[in-house]
Amino acid sequence: MTGAASRRSAPLRVGLVAGEASGDTLGADLIKAMNKIAPGTQFYGVAGPKMQAAGCESWEPAESLAVMGLFEVLRDLPRLLKLLARIRRMFLTARPDVFVGIDAPDTNLRLARSLHAAGIPTVQYVSPQVWAWRQGRARSMRRAVDLVLCLLPFEKRFYDEHGIAAEFVGHPLADAIPDTVDRGAARLALGLDAKSSVVALLPGSRRGEVARLAPDYARIATWLAARRPELKFVAPMASAATRKIFSQVLARDAPGLNVRLIDGQATTALIAADVVLVASGTASLEAALCKRPMVVVYRLGKLTAQVLTRLNLVKAKFFAQPNLLADRRVVGEYFQDQIVPASIGAELLMWLDDTERRSALEREFSRIHAELRLGAGARAAQAIINLVNTRQVLKEPA
Repeated sequence: MTGAASRRSAPLRVGLVAGEASGDTLGADLIKAMNKIAPGTQFYGVAGPKMQAAGCESWEPAESLAVMGLFEVLRDLPRLLKLLARIRRMFLTARPDVFVGIDAPDTNLRLARSLHAAGIPTVQYVSPQVWAWRQGRARSMRRAVDLVLCLLPFEKRFYDEHGIAAEFVGHPLADAIPDTVDRGAARLALGLDAKSSVVALLPGSRRGEVARLAPDYARIATWLAARRPELKFVAPMASAATRKIFSQVLARDAPGLNVRLIDGQATTALIAADVVLVASGTASLEAALCKRPMVVVYRLGKLTAQVLTRLNLVKAKFFAQPNLLADRRVVGEYFQDQIVPASIGAELLMWLDDTERRSALEREFSRIHAELRLGAGARAAQAIINLVNTRQVLKEPA
């Protein structure tokens, strides 16, 4: 490093807050990248197990902040506000050189606003979906963050139009997943027959999300099994809690269905699969990077969905990440009452049977993969360090 960084006598101190499993993965990748550029950097805040293993001191487990949906947040609001107040006080006392909120925008932008007002540089790593709904949040973000690190290219264009500093760093998943994946090796690792037709079921990583979608998954898998008894189902579970919820719903709603539940190993399950039924979110992008055809589903709490629909708060044409990146509907996406087993099941069977359409989809996913593979962790780390160095130079006397 040069300039202000070379004159730094104390190690860089970075405050981090990650609110769920995907944020924990991003945070761990960022920590490793920052340590390569600035060895000895200290990390502390709200961290998951991967971030802790990478060297982040954890004040609070990441899962304590994982809440989804407008009314779901309201039910948990007293606990969340008390927790956020405590975390805010700890950051104001510790005064890191920079605060980096990783995903979880409802939490992190609230924290960032207070820390920014106190003179601490702030970064939001992973853009909130302001381009999709509640676009008015962009105005408040100007008062909360100095820099937004975007994982998707169209996000930076949105911030440029709204006068907010942003950098497209690419997506760490695109760096981690190779261009060509080995289905045979993945099946061997999971003990799946090489000749079987395999459907991967990914109902999400949050407990509330899995609880809402599990009955749909049970009905869709039952519909498929009735028409293709030879199908094999594998379902990677994000945690012991989500595994318990999903298995209980399967036992209740699809007692005769054979679904193999595995702990973690989502990427391996995606590579092993022929087709994927996946909840909206990062997992749909991961399926695309594994070059797997899919159907994407999304179910919110009933009140949350009604508010979004009736007030016309959703502005994006699509919610599935593969469709957003392609800027057209390349895979099926179904929301709330659109989640009908016959429709979704028929589309999954189409992907199993239509070789030509599968090949075209794989080519589109390869294009997306190349666009997102930029070395995200290193680019994000350098952008954060550049921000800190710039702020330090501005503070130094002429």
